[in-house]
Order: sequence, then structure tokens, then C-alpha cells
Amino acid sequence: MNVSEFLKYFSRVLTLLIVIPVHEAAHGLMAKKMGDDTAEKKGRISLNPFVHLDFWGSVLMIFTGFGWAKPVPVNPVRMKNPRAGLALTAFAGPVSNLIAAFLSGLAYNLMLCSETCLEAYFSGNITSVVCVMIIFEFLFTINVGLAVFNLLPMPPLDGFNILSFFLNDKALRWVYTHQREMSVCFMGLIVLLNIIPAEYNILNIAAEDIANLLWKAVSWIPRLKWGMY
Repeated sequence: MNVSEFLKYFSRVLTLLIVIPVHEAAHGLMAKKMGDDTAEKKGRISLNPFVHLDFWGSVLMIFTGFGWAKPVPVNPVRMKNPRAGLALTAFAGPVSNLIAAFLSGLAYNLMLCSETCLEAYFSGNITSVVCVMIIFEFLFTINVGLAVFNLLPMPPLDGFNILSFFLNDKALRWVYTHQREMSVCFMGLIVLLNIIPAEYNILNIAAEDIANLLWKAVSWIPRLKWGMY
């Protein structure tokens, strides 16, 4: 295993220990803001990764770059506006990933503003500074991927709870009565996402588009510093 490969897996472990807890805590905080303190009472508004991690979701995260945690307990009935509250609670998770991606990209580009970091990065030598920059690159990519993955409109992902805001009661009842079939479809989706070539993978295409937008928001900083246009 070369250094880049090692840093890729190291970044995924960092995601499990830092980013996933933020994602899940964001769900709990938004639910509380909407009037439901179930997650808080269950100890899920926490940055402790071990209260959030799911075994198989963690395994997939390490080996594929995307996965899931234990669902944050939410009781929409306790919210002032159950439908909107559930949708906003679900949306808070992917938003936290996009913020994490932005901050990772920002940190990477701020490091490029340092002459020492710039020289180290383009020297071709794997120094500690270069390793940190590579980790920020991986964290950027991983977080964008997690945001897009979680926005897929399929239970148990956040995207379905966002979509449920627009579904009528009949459609929701149909989904809830076919949860077993939906679970099989979900696992099939996981398999497909790992075998479809990147150029035909809708998830990958969407992630690249969002990543390009976020990167443009931060990549001007070193160019401004060094007069590169």
C-alpha cells in the first residue's frame, strides 16, 4: 500500500470519528429546534462517534467511501410542524457534510498560500505537510460524496425524509408498508454504485458537479495570493 492509498483509508477513518458524529448531531440539533428532544434524551446530540456508528455502515465507509450511521431517533409528532420539521431535520445532515467539505477545501487552499506548503506540495516529496494537504483533499471529496449519497430519495437515507414533505399520506403509507422491499432495493443500490463505471454513475456525476462548485468558492484564494489567474 502506497502513501496515498494509506491516507485515503486514514481519511475515511477520520470521517467516521469526526464527520459522521457531526452529521448525526446536526440531525438531533435540528430536531430539537423543531420541538422534538427525543435525540437529546437518547444521547444522540453528541460528538462521541461510538454512540452513532453502525457496524456495516462503518465497514462500507472504510472500504467504499460512503456509508451510514445508526438512525437518529426522531418523533415528528412532537414537532410544531411535523412534515416540515422532519424534512429540515433530514436536510441538516447533508448540509453539515457540505460545510465540512467547504472547510476542508478552504484549509487546503489556505495551506497553498504558504510558500513552505506550496514548495513542499510541488516538490514531489511526501512530507508531513503534503500528507496533511492530501488528507484535506480526501476529506473534501468524501464529504461531498456523503452529502450526495444521503440526498438520494430512498429510505432510510435523508433524501427520502426530505421527499416525504412533498408526498401525500397515501404515498407515505405505501412506502411504509413496503419497507422490506425498499430495504432490498437499497442494498441493490449500494452494489450498483460500486460496480457502475464512474462516467455512468449518476451519484458520481452529481458529486463532481457539486465538488466543482465548492472548489471554485475557495480555489481563488491561493491564486489571489500568488497572482495566478
